[in-house]
Formats: sequence, structure tokens, C-alpha cells
Amino acid sequence: MIPIYIVDAFSDTAFRGNPAAVCLLEKPADEKWMQQVAAEMNLSETAFVAQTTDGYELRWFTPAAEVALCGHATLAAAFALWESGRLQPSEQAAFKTKSGLLTVVKGSEGSGGWMRMDFPAEPPVPVQAPEALIQGLGLIPRYTGKNRFDYVVEVDSERTVRELKPDWQLLGSLDGRGVIITAKANSGSHCDFVSRAFFPKLGVNEDPVTGSAHCALAPYWSRRLRKEQLTGYQASARGGYVGTELSGDRVLLSGQAVMVLQGQLAEGTGQ
Repeated sequence: MIPIYIVDAFSDTAFRGNPAAVCLLEKPADEKWMQQVAAEMNLSETAFVAQTTDGYELRWFTPAAEVALCGHATLAAAFALWESGRLQPSEQAAFKTKSGLLTVVKGSEGSGGWMRMDFPAEPPVPVQAPEALIQGLGLIPRYTGKNRFDYVVEVDSERTVRELKPDWQLLGSLDGRGVIITAKANSGSHCDFVSRAFFPKLGVNEDPVTGSAHCALAPYWSRRLRKEQLTGYQASARGGYVGTELSGDRVLLSGQAVMVLQGQLAEGTGQ
């Protein structure tokens, strides 16, 4: 029997933040099988954690494809290892991934359950906005950049971010993984910037809270606001806060998580 969990990441409350399925394996699994499980879970990401001789291997799948980097499912995977007793609270979760070694540490008691991930910084570089991006968002961006994954678009206000109604078909026709829109937060907010993230090409029109997007947003807003430590709010219907801190060519991402479901894949559905 293979244990599987659903964890709401980047939230301290169930049914908020971004849900991820986490499948804990005794050994690496067949890729086709992992994709089938991810399609069955039908969440933005399913994380597969396989124990190896020297740690853990981590892979992430959307319902339609494997991805090279995912923040919320990494947070969920570490949380599941601690909650299941496979790791002690004082132990670091270290994952070998397609984006290199990623680590997660648990905050001390009294930290409010915040965990911190060490991820690569993925700063965008300025590019000309493709027509499909302009038409898909229905606006002229204040700034358009791109990293190895996504387009990053700054718009004029938090209100524009929150009220935007994208054309999924047009955004899905773009090269790259997806589109992140962002703006400086309103004065008096509990955050420095807001964002939303769209990945129709991966079968996820809008991702609730995207850790990997903040690998681009952290260096972008740190330069714009001249601050190394920032808080982002992803303004999806579920919403969630992500703490960010630049550390050289790395970004430290902080968030909370809540266990929502614990179960097992039924006999006969294993790899």
C-alpha cells in the first residue's frame, strides 16, 4: 500500500493556500504511472517522494505534465515527511530534483508553523511582450520579462491583478510554462506585492499559490523596492502568503501548511 496525502501549502487554515498531493514511495517509480496518479488526483501538482540510499528524490507532476520546479508541492512533501514521522522536526528535508538540491527546514516551536525552503533565484530579463500575451491579458503591461519558465508581467495596480480575466487559450499558446502577473501591494497591506499565476498549457488555468513564481518575483521586487526580505500575496480565490528573502543566487521561501487528507492508494493501483 502506498501512502498518499493532501496538504494545503502556504496556508495555516484548511481549504486555503494551494493543495498538493504527496505520494511517499519506497523507491523511484515509473514515469507513466506517476503521470496517471497525478491525473487521478487532479490537483495542480502531485509530488512523488522516493527514498534513496542517500536521501530523497522528488518529482512533480501536474494532471498533464511533469514540471522542473514546484514550490508548494515541495513544501507539502517536507511537511508530509515530518507529519508521518519519516523525518524528525529537527531534521532538514533534502530533495534531489530536476532543479538541483532543494532543502526545507522547519521553524522552531513558536514560529507559527512556518517552514523555509532554499530555492534557486529565477530573475526575469526584459523582453518584448508577444501579441498573444497582450491580447490574452487584455492590457498593455508596465513591464514584461521572462525567465527559463515563465513570463513575468507587472501591471499598474493591485486592483488590476485581482480583477483580471485572462483568455486561457491565448495564454496557453505562448512559449514557456506560464504567465505571472504582479503589482505593488496597496498601501497598508500585510504584504509588499501581489500576484497571480496562470499555467493553461499544463492543465492548470490558475494556480492558487505558486512557490516557484516567487523565485522570479523575489529578485524582481527586491530590486524595485530595495528590500531583501519581502512578503508576497498570491491573490487567487484561495489565496496565500509567501515570505521571500534573497541570498545570493538563491531565494529563501517561507510558508505554512495544513494536512487535509491521509490515505493509501488501493491495492492494484501501485506501480
